Amino acid sequence: MSKRLSKIVSFVQEHHVLSLATKSVEELSVCSLFYVYDEDSRCFIVASSEDTLHMKHIRKDPNVAGNILLETESIGRIQGLQFRGKFVILQEEKLKILYFKKFPYALALNPLLYKIEVNFLKLTDNRLGFGKKIIWTDSSL
Repeated sequence: MSKRLSKIVSFVQEHHVLSLATKSVEELSVCSLFYVYDEDSRCFIVASSEDTLHMKHIRKDPNVAGNILLETESIGRIQGLQFRGKFVILQEEKLKILYFKKFPYALALNPLLYKIEVNFLKLTDNRLGFGKKIIWTDSSL
């Protein structure tokens, strides 16, 4: 794993909620989702209900964007990640197990699980210098 991607993964694994942005011709939407990040497949694993506005958008256009942030008032500690990717239904059993291991109470809800196949990650980390950005892209997806 590259040094850039390693720093990004380290940040992602310290958190568990992301904001997801979706769109349609008529409207925009943003929601918060609990996630698990799988380092090997470079994807976020999330749960959602089919009757949500963001799922309505995703059925028409699976390309999504989002962010994860460290909430702080200290400018020198600001960290935040922006990402883009494709939202698809989760098929891999090992990734489902990973999600329910982290969020076992979700089993009671029997949620549909999805993955966000990430193709762009941008971490802003002021601990490395004001406005320091670390960018990773994967054009193969």
